[in-house]
Amino acid sequence: MIKIKKKLLILVDGSSYLYRAYYAFPSLTNSSGFPTGAMCGVLNMLRSLFLKYRPSHVALIFDAQGKTFRDGLFSEYKIRRSPMPKELKVQINPLYKILTLMGIPVCVIPGVEADDVIGTLALKAEKDGFNVLISTNDKDMAQLVTVDTKLINSTNHKIMGPEEILDKYGVPPKLIIDLLALMGDSSDSIPGVEGIGIKTAQFLLRELGGITEIYSDLEKVALLSFRGTKKIIEKLEKNKEMAFLSYKLATIKTNLSLEWTNHQLVKRTPSIEGLMKLFIDYDLRKWIVYLKEDEWWSARIQKEKIVINSSSIVSEETQLNESLHRVSLSNYESILDKKIFLCWLKKIKNKKIFAFSFHSDCLGELKTNIIGLSFSISSGHAAYLPISHSNLNTSIQLECSYVFECLKPLLEDKNIIKIGHNFQSIQRILKKFNITLKGILFDTMIASYVLNSRCHSDDVFVLARSWLNYQPITSNKISGTHSNKLNLYKIPLKIATYYAAEYTDVILKLYVKLWQELEQHSELKNIFETVEMALVPVISRLENNGVLIDRNILVMHSNELSERLTDLQKKAHRLVGRSFNLLSSKQIEAILPSLKNTISIKNKSDSLLSDHEKRLTDLTDKHLLLKIILEYRSLFKLKSTYTDKLPLMINPDSNRVHTSYYQATTVTGRLSSRCPNLQNIPVRNHDGRRIRQAFIAEKDYYILSADYSQIELRIIAHLSQDQDLLLALTKEQDIHCSIAAECFGVTMEAVSKKQRHTAKAINFGLMYGMSAFGLSRYLNISLKEAKIYIDRYFSRYPKVLKHIIHMRREVVQNGYVSTLNGRRLYFPDITSNNTIRRKAAERSAINASVQGTAADIIKKTMISLDAWFLKQDSFKVKMIMQIHDELVFEVWKGVVEETSFQIRQLMEGVIKLDVPLSVNIGIGSNWDQAH
Repeated sequence: MIKIKKKLLILVDGSSYLYRAYYAFPSLTNSSGFPTGAMCGVLNMLRSLFLKYRPSHVALIFDAQGKTFRDGLFSEYKIRRSPMPKELKVQINPLYKILTLMGIPVCVIPGVEADDVIGTLALKAEKDGFNVLISTNDKDMAQLVTVDTKLINSTNHKIMGPEEILDKYGVPPKLIIDLLALMGDSSDSIPGVEGIGIKTAQFLLRELGGITEIYSDLEKVALLSFRGTKKIIEKLEKNKEMAFLSYKLATIKTNLSLEWTNHQLVKRTPSIEGLMKLFIDYDLRKWIVYLKEDEWWSARIQKEKIVINSSSIVSEETQLNESLHRVSLSNYESILDKKIFLCWLKKIKNKKIFAFSFHSDCLGELKTNIIGLSFSISSGHAAYLPISHSNLNTSIQLECSYVFECLKPLLEDKNIIKIGHNFQSIQRILKKFNITLKGILFDTMIASYVLNSRCHSDDVFVLARSWLNYQPITSNKISGTHSNKLNLYKIPLKIATYYAAEYTDVILKLYVKLWQELEQHSELKNIFETVEMALVPVISRLENNGVLIDRNILVMHSNELSERLTDLQKKAHRLVGRSFNLLSSKQIEAILPSLKNTISIKNKSDSLLSDHEKRLTDLTDKHLLLKIILEYRSLFKLKSTYTDKLPLMINPDSNRVHTSYYQATTVTGRLSSRCPNLQNIPVRNHDGRRIRQAFIAEKDYYILSADYSQIELRIIAHLSQDQDLLLALTKEQDIHCSIAAECFGVTMEAVSKKQRHTAKAINFGLMYGMSAFGLSRYLNISLKEAKIYIDRYFSRYPKVLKHIIHMRREVVQNGYVSTLNGRRLYFPDITSNNTIRRKAAERSAINASVQGTAADIIKKTMISLDAWFLKQDSFKVKMIMQIHDELVFEVWKGVVEETSFQIRQLMEGVIKLDVPLSVNIGIGSNWDQAH
C-alpha cells in the first residue's frame, strides 16, 4: 500500500485522458461554437484525481505527433487506429496552455511514446524515494507496477499493485510483456502468436516462465497437462519471430534520456489572470468559479485527516490503507457471554467512536424481531452478538432485555460518535426499547446519497464495491441469498458472525472514505450535516407520531366502491357482449380491434394500453368503453391501495397508521413515503378526498395543513431573475391566468377555465423541459399551436428561456446540476449515445435544480419546526405527515391561532428568495377539510 509519508508523484497518461474526455462530451462547445468537451473533461478528471490524492509532484504526459521507433520495427504498428478527430485536435494546444498556466508540468517528447516517458519517469522517481501512481486505463502499463509504483484506473480510481495485477491478468507485472507477446494486443496492432489466446498464454507463462524460457525448449510444452499441446507447439514454432517482435513492441522503455527530473515535476504557482482569460474565452464557467473561490486542486490543500468534532477513527498515516484494506476473518468474534459483552462496551467507551448494526427479520417495520447486533471499533476489529438465533441454544445467547439495558447509556452518551447505515430504521428499533440516540451520528447511507443520489444504494456491500472497490468476503459465501434478504438466524453461528461483523466493519470503512469525500466538497458537507443528518431524528418523531384513521369511513367508502366497480363491470360487459377482465391489458387489447370504426388510430402499431394514459384519456371522448375501463381501474386502485389496506395498517398499540419516510430514494432529494404511501392519495377528485376525510384529529384537536403555494414557480423566478415573473409572484397574481391572457390575447377577467388549464400546462411543462411536440400531445392541439404558445410565453418571460439554456449547458459540461444549497443532481445519460435517453436527461435536468431546491426547503422547514415543537408542550402540537410541499399537523384547539402564526412565520422565513415564499394554511377536523 502507499505510504503517505513519502512524496507522491502522479504521472497521468494525458493522451488516454484526452480521448476519454472527448468521447464523453463530443458535442460540448463554447458560445462561439468552438469545441470544448475534451478540455472540460480532462480538467474535471484531473481535479477529481488531485483532490483525492493531493500529490506533491505531478506530470501530464502526451503522445507527440509523428512516428516513433516502434513504427520502424513494425510498419503495421497502431495501423488500425483512426485519425484524431478534427474537433479534438483543435483543443490540444488550448488545453496545453491551460495546464501550463495551472502550474502542471506537461511532457510531450518527439520520437517516443507517452508510455516510454512515463516508464522512465516512474523508474527514476522510485529510485529517488517517491511513491508513484500512474493514472491510465492502458494494460501495457501494468508491466511498470512494483511495490512503490502502482496504477490507478482513470475511470474509477481503483489502485492496482502487484497483487491486483496478478488477480486481473493472471500473471505478475514482470510477465505482462510476455503475456502481450503471446496473445497480442489488437488496440496497438501487436500481432502476438496467432491462435494463442489469453487463457493459453496465462497457462504457459505460469508453468514455464517468460517467452525466452518457453522458446528455449518447446518440448517442455508437450509435458504440460493441457489439451492440444501439439497444436500449441506448432503455433509457437511458426510465429517465433512474431512473438519476439511483439515482445519488443510491448516493452515500455525506462531508460530514455530526458531533460526532466522528478524534482522538476513539483506543482508550480498558477497564473490566475491568464487562466481567467482562457476560462472566459472557452466558457469553462465552473472553473471560473473555482478560481474566484480559490477552490481547485492546487489551492487550499487540507490535511489528510478525517475528523468529526476532533475525534478520529484512523490516523493520518493509515487512513488510505484502512479504506482499502481487506481484513482476515479470524479477527471477528462472537459475543456469547456477559464478560465478553462488557469488555466490548468498555472498548467502545474508551474509543469514543464506533460503528454498529442491527440484524433483524424485518428492518423497515415497527414490529421487528432482533436477531443480533454487530460492532466495529477499528478496521478488522469487529464482533457479532446473537440474540435470537434458532441454530443456538437460547441459554447460550444473552437476553435481549439485558443487552439493551447495557447499551442504553452508551447509545445515549452525547460524547460518543455513532456510525451506522440507515439510522431511520435503527431508531425505529431503538424506540421499542425506550432508547434515543444521542451524540454525533454519521449515516453512511445518507452520506453516499448526498455525494451522488443517482449512484446510491441502500445495500452496504454494494456501496463497498462502488466506493471502496472492496468485494465483501462473506456475502458470496452464503449461496443463493441476497445480503438484504439474509435470514441470519437460520445459518450457522460462525458464518453469521463473519457476515454480520464484516457488514459493520465495512460501514466503518465507508465512514472513512465518505467523510473524506465530503471534506472535499464544503457545500455537500454542509447539506449532509445541517440538512440530512439533522433531519434523521425529525423523521423518526414524525413516523412515531403517526396519523389517526377513522376505520368506519374507509369501510363505508370501500363498500360503495365495490358497488360502483360491479356496475362499471356490468356496463363494460354489456357494451362488448361478453364478460372479460377489465384489469387485463391482454383481454382489452383483444377487444379493441373491433372498435376501429369508432376510434381513429393514427399509428396502427400503437398498443392502446401500453401507451401513455393520456392517450387513453383522449380516446374516452370517442368511446364509452374506454371511459369505463379507465374509471374502473382508477377506482380499483383506490380501493385496493387505500380503503381496503389502510384499516389493516392501523397499529394496535397506538391506534394510528405509521408510514415510513425515506430520505435516500429520490434523485432530487425529496422524501418518499411507503407502507402506506401517503403521497399518492388523489386530492382533486371526490374519491380521493373521501379517503382524506378518514384522516382525523383526536378529540379537542384540529388537523392543520400548511402548504407552500407555487413554490417551484417562485424558485424558477429567483433562479432565472425574470423581472416580470418576479413581479407577478410578488404581487400574488394568478400567474396561470396571467399567462392565459397573454397567450390567448384576452383580458385576465375573460380567461376561461380551459384557457387557464392550458396556461398552467404551458407554465409547468416548459419548466419541466417539455417540447412543442410534448405540449401539443398533452393539450391535444396542433404542433403549430403549441409552438405559438411557447413563443408567446418566452417572449413574455425571456430570462426563463435563458435559464433553461443555462441548465442544459451546465448538465452537459458537468454531468450534474446544482440546487441553491449546492446539492448535486447527476444525470449520467447526458453523455449517452442514445438520443432519446440523452434528450430525456436534458429535460429532467432543467427542472431538477428547481425540484431539488424545493426539497431542500421543505427539509429545512421540517427541522426548524421540529426544533420549535420541542420547546413547546409535546401534547399540544405535533407534525404527523409530509406530502411533497405540504406539512400536516395535529394541534390542540387552545393553541391553533398561535401555532398557525408560528408555522407560517417559520415556513416563509426558512430561506430568502427574491420573491417571497407563500404558505396556505387550512384547519379542520379531518385532512380533507384542512387542505
